[in-house]
Amino acid sequence: MQIAVSSCLLGERIRFDGGHKHNRFITDDLGAFADFLPFCPEHLAFGTPRPTIRLVHEKDGIEVHPSKTDDNLTEELLATSNAELTRLKAAPIRGIIFKSKSPSCGLGSALVYRTNGYAEGKDDGVFAKLCREHFPFLPMEEEGRLNDPWLRENFVMQLFAYDDFENFKALEPSMKTLVSFHESYKFMLQAKNESMYRSLGQIVGNHDKLSFETILTKYELLFKSIIAEKSSIGKNRNVLEHMAGFVKDKISEVEKEMLHEQIREYANKIVPLIAPLSRLHMFAKQYNAEYLLGQKFLHPYPKELALRSDIRSGK
Repeated sequence: MQIAVSSCLLGERIRFDGGHKHNRFITDDLGAFADFLPFCPEHLAFGTPRPTIRLVHEKDGIEVHPSKTDDNLTEELLATSNAELTRLKAAPIRGIIFKSKSPSCGLGSALVYRTNGYAEGKDDGVFAKLCREHFPFLPMEEEGRLNDPWLRENFVMQLFAYDDFENFKALEPSMKTLVSFHESYKFMLQAKNESMYRSLGQIVGNHDKLSFETILTKYELLFKSIIAEKSSIGKNRNVLEHMAGFVKDKISEVEKEMLHEQIREYANKIVPLIAPLSRLHMFAKQYNAEYLLGQKFLHPYPKELALRSDIRSGK
């Protein structure tokens, strides 16, 4: 899997002051399962080191200015941003991680100033805005938000689901394999958006007898929209209870009570999500519940990332 990442987050010394913002979660944790495509339109446009720049709301729109002069650097940054965009479009990337608060790469966190020098609000950086326009379904996040366990887990889950679908699509799928793919994502999709999941089921049902190519296109657009949604403790609890129903007639009353107690404790933020999931997985293996064992919700990404071990990971 290839992910495009702001170069400074990979440890490259190309920030305005010649420094970097090396992010160990990206390089060490995600790096065990992904390759990185670095980018930095500011470095390409202005070199390193360089004067700081800012976004300024002028009468004709947002412009790029040096922090200490009125020079208009918009065209220079747009040119290198488009060059980097072309590079990313030519690569099989599965997501983008931006440097937060950057006037080029901030994802909703770049400060925008009035002409009088006072901050007006926040917006996308120049390059981040282009990426949103050209990659509407691609997983994107800022490194700053990845410090939040809930946002981090949702982003990584989206990354691996997006990659899974792209790999599935490359294998010359059929209606039969699409049905199997859809079934494997049942509980993950329900944990994100139950209504949209039902709509996906209607697409797979193909009551209008559409061609498979049409079905696959419609499925892809909605699937990628759903995996971009955030799960929640409440939605996860409903899914856990539903999954428990697949083993309720096989486990003992004591085991059933232990399982439901852990689900309640998860809902009350006493134990992390991995606790009831591990017990469900154990029962599924013990009693050969094949349908549960094939569910992506049990293993949406490599377990070594350990993203479901934090009690704070949920809203």
